[in-house]
Amino acid sequence: MQNKIQSIIQESIRVKQELLQDHGLCQTMAMVVDAWVHALQNGRKVLFCGNGGSAADAQHLAAELSGRFYFDRDPLPAEALHVNTSYLTAVANDYSYEEVYGRLVKGMGQAGDILMALSTSGNSPNIVRAVEEARKKKMVIIGMTGASGGAMKELCDHLLNVPATDTPRVQECHILLGHILCELTEAKLFSPS
Repeated sequence: MQNKIQSIIQESIRVKQELLQDHGLCQTMAMVVDAWVHALQNGRKVLFCGNGGSAADAQHLAAELSGRFYFDRDPLPAEALHVNTSYLTAVANDYSYEEVYGRLVKGMGQAGDILMALSTSGNSPNIVRAVEEARKKKMVIIGMTGASGGAMKELCDHLLNVPATDTPRVQECHILLGHILCELTEAKLFSPS
């Protein structure tokens, strides 16, 4: 059992080491921070969507922006699109689960807003639909996926594709990258220096 635990931890470290060495991904992260800062400075919002563990990560990161990260500061406009369960279950029932995020993006999204679309495969039909609606709205689309990027690869303005295919390892890196985005964005917007 102890060997298995150590093996899982070692694999998580290996994927993070690959992230650390990926200069292209680090450059993309810097561009995403700039996009978030630009949007938030211009009265726009950050909308997050994901399924399962990615929905939990989406909600977690939205809370870091709308609440606080390191600084006591004004809240930032950010929301995870799945938090209204009455809406989610009604649209899933009346239309289909593929439409739950696309309809919200269509109703709430504005040009210049950010859509953070989380999908470990990059192929989740409801996330792809949200991205397609965001494109129509002229939103900035940032995808967080696993290694291939899936169908989202060609649809996103910025893609943060973690170099792994194992869902838990991808999601561990998504929360790491999300925390970095929140920390750097908050610092740029609120740091006294």
